[in-house]
Amino acid sequence: MTPSITRRRFVTLAAAASLAPRAALALAPKPGSFTFLFLTDTHLQPELNAVQGTDMAMKHARTIPADFAIQGGDHIFDALGTPRATAIRNLDLYAKTEQDLGLKVHHTLGNHDCLGVYTASGTPPTDPLYGKKLFADRFGPTWYSFDHKGHHFITLDSIGITDDHHYEARIDDDQLQWLAKDLAAQPQGTPIIVTTHIPLVTAFYSYLPPEPVAAKSTAFINGPAVIKLFEGHNVLGVLQGHTHINERIEWHGIPYITSGAVSGNWWKGIRMGTPEGFTVVEVADNKLTTRYETYGFKSIDPHNT
Repeated sequence: MTPSITRRRFVTLAAAASLAPRAALALAPKPGSFTFLFLTDTHLQPELNAVQGTDMAMKHARTIPADFAIQGGDHIFDALGTPRATAIRNLDLYAKTEQDLGLKVHHTLGNHDCLGVYTASGTPPTDPLYGKKLFADRFGPTWYSFDHKGHHFITLDSIGITDDHHYEARIDDDQLQWLAKDLAAQPQGTPIIVTTHIPLVTAFYSYLPPEPVAAKSTAFINGPAVIKLFEGHNVLGVLQGHTHINERIEWHGIPYITSGAVSGNWWKGIRMGTPEGFTVVEVADNKLTTRYETYGFKSIDPHNT
């Protein structure tokens, strides 16, 4: 015979059961606050004291307490139009300077990180490191996501290699499908931070007259399709590089933050008023705030703009 449960015991058990979901909800961890660094467009090369400058930037960045860093693309200058051996040498130099940062670094593909796209490089498309393969060989996938303290990070590959030996700003179809699935897999309200080398949203050509070739490689071909995928998600911000200027634009409630370059005006001084530097990103209370850090580099061949 099954033992009976007294009324008092039943009420106690029922109350505990009703409180259990609330207790679990109360104990669920909130997204944590943290700081990370966004360093973009290092354009490392032996010329113009670029190795010294990158090393200065990394050592200065190391003095700022941060959980990790994101490199926003264009690690070297150059892989697009230089011989294979030159690109590999520059990447080796970059790897040495990055060690001075002393942090985990997540890497973003930049246009200058793609090997042999310009015919001047002399690297044929049959080369096993051609195009994005050089980057993938060094750093891994060109698009990916990761999580940190309850926040979801998405790194996009914004470089489309064209048949006419150039590049354009585009997210290809396979990546769009992956992005849609990755966003859909996040629990409602998950704070999301996106990184892209070429800006999804920019007013760059409001500041300078556009040049046809440059416009093709800076204005996103299918930006609206990417931006639409962000709808209904808690995107705290999109971090961008490529133009070497500081810029913040809010579109449909999402800040699109373009950072100045570690290399400034390609190691020739100030770029449209933005000196050499990098961005410090603080994340707390469902909000992303940034500040720009300079590190004192002086160009030996200044062409300030």
